[in-house]
Amino acid sequence: LAPLERLASVVQAPCVALGTMASSTDLAALNTKLADQSYVSGAGPTQDDFALWKTMPKCPTNPHVARWWKHIEALQKQFPLRSWPKAEAPKTDGPKAPKDAANLDGLLVNAVHGKVVTRFPPEPSGYLHIGHAKAALLNSTYAEVYGGKMLLRFDDTNPSKEKMEYQTSIIEDLKMLKISHEPTTYTSDYIGMLEKDMEKMIRAGKAYTDDTDADTMKLERDAGTISKCRDLPIDEHVRRFKEMLVGSEEGLKYCVRGKIDMQCLNKCMRDPVFYRCKVDEPHHRHGWKYKAYPTYDFCCAIIDSYEGVTHALRSLEYSDRKAMYNWVLDNTDYKHVELTEFSRMNFDYTVLSKRKLTKLVDQGTVTGWDDPRMPTVRGVLRRGLTVEALKEFVMTQGASRNTNSMSWDKIWAINKQRIDPVIPRFCAIEKQSLVELTLSDGPAKPTPKQENLHPKDPTMGTKTMYTAKTIYLRQDDAQVLTEGEEVTLMHWGNAIVEKIEKNGTGIKCLSGRLNLDGNPKSTKYKLNWLPVMDTLLPVTLRELGYLFTKPTFADGEDPMDYINPNSQKDSQAVGEEAMKSLKKGDKLQLERGAYYIVDAVDPLLLIEIPDGRAKKLSGEARDETWQAKEKGSKDKGDAKAKAEAKAKA
Repeated sequence: LAPLERLASVVQAPCVALGTMASSTDLAALNTKLADQSYVSGAGPTQDDFALWKTMPKCPTNPHVARWWKHIEALQKQFPLRSWPKAEAPKTDGPKAPKDAANLDGLLVNAVHGKVVTRFPPEPSGYLHIGHAKAALLNSTYAEVYGGKMLLRFDDTNPSKEKMEYQTSIIEDLKMLKISHEPTTYTSDYIGMLEKDMEKMIRAGKAYTDDTDADTMKLERDAGTISKCRDLPIDEHVRRFKEMLVGSEEGLKYCVRGKIDMQCLNKCMRDPVFYRCKVDEPHHRHGWKYKAYPTYDFCCAIIDSYEGVTHALRSLEYSDRKAMYNWVLDNTDYKHVELTEFSRMNFDYTVLSKRKLTKLVDQGTVTGWDDPRMPTVRGVLRRGLTVEALKEFVMTQGASRNTNSMSWDKIWAINKQRIDPVIPRFCAIEKQSLVELTLSDGPAKPTPKQENLHPKDPTMGTKTMYTAKTIYLRQDDAQVLTEGEEVTLMHWGNAIVEKIEKNGTGIKCLSGRLNLDGNPKSTKYKLNWLPVMDTLLPVTLRELGYLFTKPTFADGEDPMDYINPNSQKDSQAVGEEAMKSLKKGDKLQLERGAYYIVDAVDPLLLIEIPDGRAKKLSGEARDETWQAKEKGSKDKGDAKAKAEAKAKA
């Protein structure tokens, strides 16, 4: 069996049949499976995990297997007598997919397992955005499902828009998306072949040269008016085409159009342009070698067929061009390619036009293509989206043809489910919110203690915390406390608030004493805190909003007229000393607060990762949200909800 198939048979078998997984092939397959899930047979640990763990060598080197192995070992030590549930047996009639999951069965027409070839053909005229990521992930996934392969081909026949910078970035982005592909090819490397194909079409009377200006051509196509050049002698068209290829003064006047049907109701079929001169910019790979280039409508179908693509997946924006794609193949004698269409990915408050995204960069609205407010692959990953969450979101849609503008909430909610179990917890408090609580019996000097980085996963390791005589609380927390009230200081124990000193704006300071023998379950409030000490870290908390103030744009509206001037808000905070260990790109949660990704470490800059719950138009202050929650929770009827919200890690 192939490794993944063998793995599937292993994890679906009864525990007694799990056997050994010591071979490098089986371990590699298990590593692949565990890259996208925490356990071998479900959302939680089952008997399969422990049975498989017992048969394996200690300390496997495969990274995801090693993580899983250490986790199961820790659970075995912590709960040696626990009876773990059995894995749910696979259903004979096939698993029931979620109502919004993609159905891959029977999607690709005339697909033969092992022979399917898909392709991802980006134009190197910008950085990949999330819509491109959908196309790439769909092509990659369907090729994998059918045991085939995916090609990467750059559609690089428009030198006025294309740059080596974009080409390099696309290759790098696909690596970040963990998309594998066949060796890269380039449409521009086929120009010699395409020139011959075009000349054959001209000689066969299926294409002609035209010197009609662009505005007049547009009017004639709309009206169905035949060009004055359409019926010139074929030899004249061949001569003109050769002038185009050398970029002569005369040749620059012409383009080549397919001779299809000027009366067709589908206006895309009204003699489209297939070849045009481009001499204003050198090609980023070939320099000034070529003076005329094929259009996407002409070369895409031919190169798809020539490279052996069996199934071309395209977004619905190309739906009207499907007939043209097939016409080109039919009239150049290339093999038929199956077309499969899927909906474009559109999001509220977002533009995915490369031209508009380029404008955002050029006019300085954003800091670059990787600005975390941008919908580019680099932007969303920098903001904290995981590749696994992106892929899961894309595959819930699959090749659906339903087109609508979606909220970002769902993709961020999926992302939260992915990161919450595997990222550490730390404490940081905004500077403007700091309130001192002095504990009369607290330690005379800061005293270290070890705490788990994750409350539910001891295998993640520990961090050093410090208890102290004077600690910081949040202003919002201090305002709901009363004198004589017992509270729980998270990771330490209970304390009793004895005195609260107020000022004109809120709470000035508090004093109290420890009650470490107290029962945390009996307290209403569970508070996070920081020791007052010189080694606390300065932290910038960055909250991001949408780049635009309008969710969608009507025809004729310019999104640039709706730029959000408040799409970024920074708050200064202090964080615990243990945060010194954080590295750029690390993800974390601030206790009782948001999720973050480390954007810089010196000084520490954390970008908030959306969790799918809030629809934020601008960088509104998070503490206002918390104040509203606190106020509502102060009512007696909301005491339970308040305690649950406070205790949430």
